[in-house]
Amino acid sequence: MRLFFSGLRKLVRRPATWVTAGLLIGLLVLIIVAVGATANGRAVRANGAEAKLLVTFPGAYDRILQFITGLGGLFAVIYGAAIAGSEWSWGTLKSSVARGESRVRYMLITYVTVAVMIALGLLITFAAGVVAAIVGAHLAGVSTSGLGDSATLSDLPERLLKGWFAVVEEGALGFTIATLARSQLAGIGAGIAFYFGEGFASIFLPDIVKYLPFSVANASLATASSGATTDAFGGGASGLPADQALVLVGVWLVGALVLAALFSDRAEIAG
Repeated sequence: MRLFFSGLRKLVRRPATWVTAGLLIGLLVLIIVAVGATANGRAVRANGAEAKLLVTFPGAYDRILQFITGLGGLFAVIYGAAIAGSEWSWGTLKSSVARGESRVRYMLITYVTVAVMIALGLLITFAAGVVAAIVGAHLAGVSTSGLGDSATLSDLPERLLKGWFAVVEEGALGFTIATLARSQLAGIGAGIAFYFGEGFASIFLPDIVKYLPFSVANASLATASSGATTDAFGGGASGLPADQALVLVGVWLVGALVLAALFSDRAEIAG
């Protein structure tokens, strides 16, 4: 527990934590408020009704969550890579090992703290998105009567938990890539390339890509009401059932963390 709480304190002070969360919140709020402010404008009158769906409750809850888990996956990759890469470049892993700490335990607990910070970031971002949607609804002249819809609110905890699990899996990929590369920049660059590369590959190899980490994370969030989520490029989600995709999310998550832990345990720590 000592290592866990010290890791949390360290992440709270890291600029990467605040920059990542701030960018995601800023983009979400900006988009929602802009949609609400322009939904009745002349330039978007043709699709104004569709635009208003983003600020119409209770459906706005689901759309905000889709935005967060979709774009949040990319931010999680970057954040996980930044944290893992710093363990090597800043020498914190070396210092912990010198004090007698197990490498495997240290790396796994480090990612647990990352997962906790991701959970807090998602909750804060979701709350900010809901507030922005209320503001956007008033700007668009849309009723907020669905804000307290009991059926939707009762489903929100499960949806948020699944969203967190999917984003944590994506963050684990960035964490592992940076660990293998022992570099923040290499981990972030490779993670971003992997994220967008999988999206492009889905055009040509959909039957293979649907089993890859970002696709299964996306598919695991599909609901009967939403029909399907969208991928990083606005296309349809993979054809995997949500329950099956959720299992594969767990497989990719565990596999990534085991690989990171094993590499850290055997790697030479120079410097």
